[in-house]
Amino acid sequence: MSDTMSDPEPTSIPHPAPGPHAWLAVAGTFFTVAWGGNEFTPLLKMYQLNGGWSAQIVNVLLGAYVLGIIPALLIGGPLSDRYGRRPLMAPAPVFGVLGSAVLAMGADNPAILFLGRMFSGLALGLVMAVGTSWIKELSESGAGARRASTTLTVGFGLGAAVAGALAEWGPAPLRAVLPYLVNIALIVLLAIPMYASAPETRRRQQTTAPLLSALKVPKAMHKRFLFVVLPMAPWVFGCAASAYAIIPNLVSADLPGYEIAFSALLCLIALSAGVAVQPLAKRLDSPRSARATGVALGVTLIGLAAAALTAATLNLWFSLVAAALLGAAYGLLLVSGLQEVQRIAGPKDLAGLTAVYYSLTYLGFFIPAVLALLNRYATYTQMFLGGTIVCLLTLLVVGLAWSKHLPRAVRTITQAITLPIRTVPGDRRKGGKQPR
Repeated sequence: MSDTMSDPEPTSIPHPAPGPHAWLAVAGTFFTVAWGGNEFTPLLKMYQLNGGWSAQIVNVLLGAYVLGIIPALLIGGPLSDRYGRRPLMAPAPVFGVLGSAVLAMGADNPAILFLGRMFSGLALGLVMAVGTSWIKELSESGAGARRASTTLTVGFGLGAAVAGALAEWGPAPLRAVLPYLVNIALIVLLAIPMYASAPETRRRQQTTAPLLSALKVPKAMHKRFLFVVLPMAPWVFGCAASAYAIIPNLVSADLPGYEIAFSALLCLIALSAGVAVQPLAKRLDSPRSARATGVALGVTLIGLAAAALTAATLNLWFSLVAAALLGAAYGLLLVSGLQEVQRIAGPKDLAGLTAVYYSLTYLGFFIPAVLALLNRYATYTQMFLGGTIVCLLTLLVVGLAWSKHLPRAVRTITQAITLPIRTVPGDRRKGGKQPR
């Protein structure tokens, strides 16, 4: 079957139209789980300083939750398209609380921290795949992608900022525990509205198809996804991780005693920039081209160049600029990718394709660990400059598919808009009478 053909709509149980603020009940859980997913980032410096761990160990711990995120995305997303949003979102707060609790107990044990990160990843994967689709379906047309990405990014930013502040200036005996206790309290509090009042938007399908068939996402082979979304996706969290995992380690030696706070500051700057540019990403978006993605990759190029300059000079002020630029690139990339995904996916595959997209974005979280290994053979300046070349190649691939392989619905609308106007006999433009 052609990738432009629409799949038949699955049988579902009718549900009443949601109220205009119903999406907030889901967003609360999304926000607190995202908080828990990123509170660990500024604490990396604390673990490294207190435990004498290498940069490679802490970067592996940073990426460890991807091992929980990707299975939760790839299983939870498609299953929620089949069984409904609520049943697949319901375990997320439980995993989130469990993840923070395990992390609170493992300050001096990398194995326990690794396990806690995986639980946090399971929670985050569920809310990203299922929650993004649920928020989209509870929102008015066009607002869902930006609401989901803003909720995610604000959760990431505040989680890192509060955790870093508590770890730097909180009561000494509780500095490794208090950030996680705050997150547990928030998850419990803000999960209540979701459990109590969030309306279901996709009821259980009345189908006898095998369970494994629900895990298939045919639209992941759509040419628009393969040539536009797939190449840009790893840059989303590649930019974010570079801003708040790599750059702080390069320059924080000049701030003895404030390393954790500075790491949190860079994280906050990057994610604040990511939130600030998301309305711009929405305005740049066009259903007829990859304009928003192209601009996002252009900002990524500038951010990588700024990161290379920071690595070469170890200048604190340059690090702030680089974090802001990489954060802006993250925000633009995240929203532009979600907009493309929501156009490509029909209602049947919305959560499933969103899950595939997020899984690809999280590959970027392995970049700090990879660069730490490659640092034996190349400097960070050289590696960031190499990243600009890879980004240029990505932009070239996206450019070649700029207005190609559009989803069927978008192409039909575009053709209708661009149809030539036929001259009607008697049209005044040709000197005749205007027909009535």
